[in-house]
Amino acid sequence: NKTRAKGEDMVGARLKVKHDSLITIIGDEDTVTGFLLAGVGDLSGAQGKQSNFLIVTNKTPQSAVEEAFRTFTSREDASILLINQHVANTIRHLIDDYNKVVPTILEIPSKTSPYDTTKDTVMHKVARMMGKAL
Repeated sequence: NKTRAKGEDMVGARLKVKHDSLITIIGDEDTVTGFLLAGVGDLSGAQGKQSNFLIVTNKTPQSAVEEAFRTFTSREDASILLINQHVANTIRHLIDDYNKVVPTILEIPSKTSPYDTTKDTVMHKVARMMGKAL
């Protein structure tokens, strides 16, 4: 259908999203493993050393999480960054300052930490746009 293809091209051009865009993930082992099993994983770069995920444990330094966030949000081939909310809370200052549409940051719950709408930066931005408070 030519109309559909034209509409898709317009959206892609407006948001500068490629059709082969990646989902990047920063999260605990269970979350990342689940997405990798679903086929989201990608290794690229020289000798396959650049991945689209970071598994965060209690031994992962905050600087590594911050570096992964900066790397994933600056990748031209990334369209979505999924991050466990409890991990996002450790780098909230970076997430609050992030203002690009693509890649979009989506905070998700983990098996051990429930999702809290009041801490989600995207939900705060949506509420502001709607003239409401969380």
